[in-house]
Formats: sequence, structure tokens, C-alpha cells
Amino acid sequence: MHEFFEKPFINTKVNVVWGEMDALGHVNNVSYFRYFETARIDFLKQTGLLSILSEPSHSPVLRDTYAQYKRPVTFPDTLHIGSYITDIKEDRFTMCYEAFSESQQAICTMGYANVVMFNMKTGQKTAISDNMLDILKQYEIGKS
Repeated sequence: MHEFFEKPFINTKVNVVWGEMDALGHVNNVSYFRYFETARIDFLKQTGLLSILSEPSHSPVLRDTYAQYKRPVTFPDTLHIGSYITDIKEDRFTMCYEAFSESQQAICTMGYANVVMFNMKTGQKTAISDNMLDILKQYEIGKS
């Protein structure tokens, strides 16, 4: 088995669909940000953070997001998006992604999102709650 599956990620399986292909015959670059969004929400569900964040006044907001394309992906394929956490601060953290292609047996894309906790009532950044912090630390790998 590939070492990708030995890493302590939250793993989200995504099927590549025909409509994600571009004129050059590979998955369009914007699709990876949708894959990462799917993986981010799945991470929140699998770790129990989604229920902690059910209070609408405090929400994680993307500050920025990034993708590095290593190998082109074509239909048909299935990607496994491994998600993990780095660089936890008082009011923010980084969620990292590695997309592994089943057909190529290789990592095809890597990325991250800087996530800031935001108080929707005050319009200001807010500290990560202790119970959320405890969960994030369980999935923290190294430092960025």
C-alpha cells in the first residue's frame, strides 16, 4: 500500500467527473478548490468539529487558499484528499491537503487554506475555543 494511506490524515474520497475536464483534456484547476472544500467539510464532520461550530456566531473563514499542481489528472480517476492541520495560533490554523490519484498511484496536487475564526456578530476575529483546539491538535502534523 502507498505511504499516503499510512499518514494520520482525515481521508476524503472524491470521484473525478467528466464535466471537470478542461479543453486541454485534464481536470480544470478550479476543481481542486472544490475538492479541497469537500475535504474541509468532511474533516469537520469526521472530527466532530461541525457540531461544535453549529453555533452560527463563531465561524471558520478562509483567509486564503493555495494549490500546487504536481501531475495532471484525467477522467476517469478517484482522488483521495488527505487533510491535516499545521500552524495553530490563537485565532487561526492552516489546513493542508494532499490529493492522491488512484490511477497514477501518486500525489497529484497539494494545497492549503489559512483559516481564521471569526465572530459573525462583532465582525472581528475570535480565539479558537478550547474544545475545538483540542480536536485540531489531534490532527496537527509538523509545523509550516
